[in-house]
Amino acid sequence: MTRIRLRLAVLGLSLLAGLTVPTTTAAAAPAATTEEQRLDRAVPQEILHRSGFDDVAPEFSRALERAHSYAQARRVVVREGTALWRRAVDRAQGRGPAGGDLSRDDDRPLYWARLGMTREVRTWQPRFGLTGRQRDALLDAVERTSRGQTDIRYPAGGRPRRVLLTGFDPFTLDRDIRISNPSGATALALDGTVVETAAGPARIETAVFPVRWQDFAEGTVERTLRPYLPKADLFTTVSQGRVGRFDIERTNGAWRGGFPDNDNVSRTETVPVADPATQPQWTTTTLPYAALTAAPTGRFPVYDNTQVTEIPAGGGAPVVRPDGPTPGSTARAGGGGDYLSNEIAYRATLLRDRLGLHGTLPGGHVHTPVLQFGAGNTTEVTDPEFVRNRLDIVAQVRAIVAVAVSATERRPG
Repeated sequence: MTRIRLRLAVLGLSLLAGLTVPTTTAAAAPAATTEEQRLDRAVPQEILHRSGFDDVAPEFSRALERAHSYAQARRVVVREGTALWRRAVDRAQGRGPAGGDLSRDDDRPLYWARLGMTREVRTWQPRFGLTGRQRDALLDAVERTSRGQTDIRYPAGGRPRRVLLTGFDPFTLDRDIRISNPSGATALALDGTVVETAAGPARIETAVFPVRWQDFAEGTVERTLRPYLPKADLFTTVSQGRVGRFDIERTNGAWRGGFPDNDNVSRTETVPVADPATQPQWTTTTLPYAALTAAPTGRFPVYDNTQVTEIPAGGGAPVVRPDGPTPGSTARAGGGGDYLSNEIAYRATLLRDRLGLHGTLPGGHVHTPVLQFGAGNTTEVTDPEFVRNRLDIVAQVRAIVAVAVSATERRPG
């Protein structure tokens, strides 16, 4: 009897320990980000409804709930993120149903649907438990797959020429939540397409990047572009710039000017990159800017922008230089400013140079005109002039790519 009571006591303690000691290292689900919290406002919901993308987050949530392990959840995330990117590309290129009356060229359904997916992952509390590291990995998988960063495919052998083009999410959403980004629309419209040039056909592959300082500091640009720049014949990063004009940005600066990103985070510092000891203050375009400014590519003028802002060698106050930086100066703004459009241009061209491709790979940054609504439209999510402006910008980027390919030699290999 004594042995029985002893065994029962040990069993009771074991059961009690099982009830009180955690069996998983699951982390509490964090709250939605500032960027994700905008999703519940009326304009994003209207955009999702009028494009048919309002089903993305609910269906994704149901698929996640059917996952019984981290491995299953990861498969769901990769599958659904990839499907969202391909669905957005198909819609923009006229394949499949439009899903609503919002014009097919619109980049905003992808942006808001992706935020619905990341919010689901960020706040999900599965029964099997999820560590903080696993949740971060799932979020990263959503971001990469739904931005086309894992979907870059060039035909094996043979050739059309290979062009790599990147765009951005909408931004300054607290100023006007209706905003669309023509660079993102361009990425959707051109992904996987072939453009005819004077030098022969060119295949364009695209990806879209977030407007968040932290993602760039963590190397999202380099991780995405590094495998493909050695294989490309030309690359261009694209973003929205100035009103009424395109700019080919001649020089990019190693400086973050602090303007808030889509999470309302500011960063004022030198652009953080690997191996900062060898980091230059400036990088330059290798796009054929003379040919691009001379060619009739569309209704907007195209400028070779050489202006920068620098602190001269020896110190002092920042100085605007219309003809580029002077020797030994410190960057305070590239031609494209001191925000993430300048930073993606700086990172992409620095990567080109560190890969030893400066003299053989044409690449740089193109700023599009600001995408404007029609006169007097301060509330509607779209209008005919808005759509026309976006279509014209997309068409002109396509023409700029064609001219750039025609003006450069084919790379060997």
